[in-house]
Amino acid sequence: MIHISVLLKETIDFLNPKPGGKFIDATFGAGGHSKRLIEKVQPGGEVLGIDANLSAVGDFRIKNKELRIRGLKLVHGNFRDIGELAKQNGFEQVDGILFDLGLSSDMLDNAQRGFSFQKNGPLDMRFDQTQKITAEYILKNYEDKRLVKIFKEYGEEKFSKKIAKAIVVTRKQTPLTTTEELLDIIKRSLPARFRHKAGDSARRIFQALRIEVNQELESLEKVLPQTLDLLKSKGRLVVISFHSLEDRMVKQFFKNQANPCVCPPDFPECVCGKISTLKIVTKKPVIVSEKEALENSRSLPAKLRAAEKV
Repeated sequence: MIHISVLLKETIDFLNPKPGGKFIDATFGAGGHSKRLIEKVQPGGEVLGIDANLSAVGDFRIKNKELRIRGLKLVHGNFRDIGELAKQNGFEQVDGILFDLGLSSDMLDNAQRGFSFQKNGPLDMRFDQTQKITAEYILKNYEDKRLVKIFKEYGEEKFSKKIAKAIVVTRKQTPLTTTEELLDIIKRSLPARFRHKAGDSARRIFQALRIEVNQELESLEKVLPQTLDLLKSKGRLVVISFHSLEDRMVKQFFKNQANPCVCPPDFPECVCGKISTLKIVTKKPVIVSEKEALENSRSLPAKLRAAEKV
């Protein structure tokens, strides 16, 4: 499946790029958002693309050499290090920052990356294949209580205990190395009347493992405060999330930065001295249109939130 950038028009509208502008695409992926940004910031503008997937960075550089000439700089790295990466590449003060927290179709459809339960492959699930921890490592080494916690918190799976127990029992007898083997365990763990919905449980378990492997929530929690130091006044921060835990974290961060006052509600005026750093632009999250959902079913869970640096 060809990767389609989610909420592309809405993203560009909220980032509001102008000629000469400077932007960071912190989750470059297939480059759809960055390509559009580069068009909008010419002449004189620049875009820094960051991606943890080294192969994607290399492939894009080879296929799109002309974009480097036009002001696109693409680097391999994790967005949790955005402050350091921005400084190294001359993007200390920017007009906008984008995070698209979804998984690219290129990775999802590649069986060797292990992200999909619909394709048999190794239990990898790493965004950055230079890191050591894989899904196979987690399933081999984590105790059952830790697995249950991951499946419940990151996957919101109701049969977390049964699935975790089955994994621990199975791994004592034979190594667990492929997505097909994990899918079989999930199916066998479910009560008979729920087995026709095994795909739903598998999707949640695979999501939970992916989040743990890549420390996605920890990375998001670490990176959001860093954006405040990089954005110019009136610079825009846009985040597209794909599950409730991410969206909740972004929503709370925006709220805390827009209304930082910690004074008791009965105080007649603020005395704590905390100053707003963001203005929320999207009072409610922006979701995909019916047309986009029909054209790209993977876009359906997407929620976009935007804020502006005060």
